[in-house]
Amino acid sequence: MVHHHRNYHVQPHRKEDLEEQQQQQQQKQKHQIQDPSVEQAHRLRHLMDYAYFVGHHRSRVSNTAFLRLLFLFSLISCTLLFAPRVFFSDDVEFRMRPREDDQSWAAPICCDRTAFRTDVCFMRGDVRTHAASNSIFLLSPSSSPSNSTVDEKIRPYTRKWEASVMSTIDELSLSTVAAANRCDVVHRVPAVVFSTGGYTGNVYHEFNDGLIPLYITSQHFDRQVVFVMLEYHDWWMTKHGHVVSRLSDYPPIDFSGDRRTHCFPEAIVGLRIHDELSIDAAKMKSNKSISDFRRLLDEAYAPRVRAIDRDEQSHRNNSNSSSSNSNNRSNEKAPKMVIMSRNGSRAIENEREVVEAAEAVGFEVEVMSPQRDTELARIYRALNSCDVMVGVHGAAMTHFLFMRPRSVFVQVVPLGTDWAAEMYYGEPARKLGLRYAAYKILPRESSLYRKYSRNATILKDPDSVNAQGWQVTKKVYLDGQNVRLDIGRFRKRLVKAFEYVTKKRRRQQLQQLQQLQPRQQRRIER
Repeated sequence: MVHHHRNYHVQPHRKEDLEEQQQQQQQKQKHQIQDPSVEQAHRLRHLMDYAYFVGHHRSRVSNTAFLRLLFLFSLISCTLLFAPRVFFSDDVEFRMRPREDDQSWAAPICCDRTAFRTDVCFMRGDVRTHAASNSIFLLSPSSSPSNSTVDEKIRPYTRKWEASVMSTIDELSLSTVAAANRCDVVHRVPAVVFSTGGYTGNVYHEFNDGLIPLYITSQHFDRQVVFVMLEYHDWWMTKHGHVVSRLSDYPPIDFSGDRRTHCFPEAIVGLRIHDELSIDAAKMKSNKSISDFRRLLDEAYAPRVRAIDRDEQSHRNNSNSSSSNSNNRSNEKAPKMVIMSRNGSRAIENEREVVEAAEAVGFEVEVMSPQRDTELARIYRALNSCDVMVGVHGAAMTHFLFMRPRSVFVQVVPLGTDWAAEMYYGEPARKLGLRYAAYKILPRESSLYRKYSRNATILKDPDSVNAQGWQVTKKVYLDGQNVRLDIGRFRKRLVKAFEYVTKKRRRQQLQQLQQLQPRQQRRIER
């Protein structure tokens, strides 16, 4: 929590007091002009007062002067050591990589616990892992005083406000020690330590709590970084290895499974996170944003997508079906819509009717039903080539990250999910540059309409139901509801999307034609 402080000055009311104050001010300015060191000392004194005030209550006892100076020295030291790496790491060459034989110094352990979502700690010097004790040690030099031991605890996961899930995350101990196990593996690049536990397995959390924060925290290392993972899962690396490989040139380390002592010149323990499925460009080097993360996804999935394309082309050639090829050619110019189908709760009960309505409007429709083991490159391939994605609010909407900017994302919003649909997917989609549209269903389009009376609070006042807590919301609106879309009403949304896509295509074609005309004119002149 950040506290904002204000200084209040009592103004004199009497004329004599005002004149006396003015004389004192003039005399003060005269001394400052005669001796510049007075002004410097004055500024330093105020800086010390402020630094001390941040960490402690004000005190006028004379013996606190030393403590003020000590606090200021620690604050400046930590800032000089880590601020360039954290905030300006790509703009300032700040390679904190001492020689292996250089034991003449060691940096402190600095932890930032001010954020609501996450804690992040920084270690610089001779950093060594010790999996047996769930510890990471910072070896102190022999010249360091014995009473300067630092010991910090951290659970490196980005949902620190959720006590229930944080209790499942392994806790690491970060300590300064005078002696430690010898290095079994020496790394000359930094480490980023984080957990792939928690809600891993849900695609929203895999991106929001893991991959995007990993990008925010590590992209400035230009892939010269080693990832050390707690709660390591082989399936997680199989699923997200394409993305991880674009952030690091080195194989990741299973912290608990690899009992060797790994040594690093520095380490970041924990991940930075900004907001839901988004990146605050103001906090990033060169104003990197969620669009830059999406470009990284392009690079990560492109090789696998090309391989899938080759396999399918080979299959089509072997099938030698002329009718199939002609159908493909006839549909190439039709705008493509992908419907993300759900099984279980929040399913579209009349999905077939929705497909037929979209095709009648003019779309080529593909229905996808992503599962936990569905290869992400295949989902990316479908959405990166589509013009419109339609789906009911849920974790699968995270895949809007795979869509090209200026594509259309239509989210069907069931009863009681307005706030979540907007916060988790609507606003982030707009930040990515998508044309977002929320289709908020009417009570009669919900399966709850057939279960409760028309005047039931669940139908008429979802906000009051949500006010009873997350578990009630989950039970009633997330797990207990399907949708049956009013085709006539939903068709209007489809028409608007189709008109937008076709107009966008015509503009692009016109721009391409305008770019070709000067080239053709130059060829004629030659």
